[in-house]
Amino acid sequence: MTIHLVKLCVGADSVEDLRTWIEERIAERRARGEPIEQTHTTRMVPTRREEILDGGSLYWVIKGVVQVRQRILDIRPFKDTDGIGRCDLVLDPALVPTQRQPRRPFQGWRYLTAKDAPRDVGGGAGSDELPEHLREALAELCLL
Repeated sequence: MTIHLVKLCVGADSVEDLRTWIEERIAERRARGEPIEQTHTTRMVPTRREEILDGGSLYWVIKGVVQVRQRILDIRPFKDTDGIGRCDLVLDPALVPTQRQPRRPFQGWRYLTAKDAPRDVGGGAGSDELPEHLREALAELCLL
């Protein structure tokens, strides 16, 4: 059974900020000759690894609202230079817009069941993805 993670996207004001950050980190890895992959480091290692790797995603909370997700490709526990256990979440760099879902602030990440996860938006026949500022305006008017 697939399970997801939800996490605050600290420092990003928009999905576009997150996209820019991802592109910059991938360019840095490319310049250093490292494997081209996107990772996000967390302190806690998810114990439900198999359920997450069975199609799970990381849902990002930006400005108090789940807005986008990335598929989780791998979970790699490690110890940092101070001997503290950490975990790299290897993510598909593609950002998938989701229905907006408000979230209160929390620390770290939380599990998110498939039934509670917001659905993807866009991508249907004849639909173009709306620019983020337009999606936000329509959501404020309760039209999305």
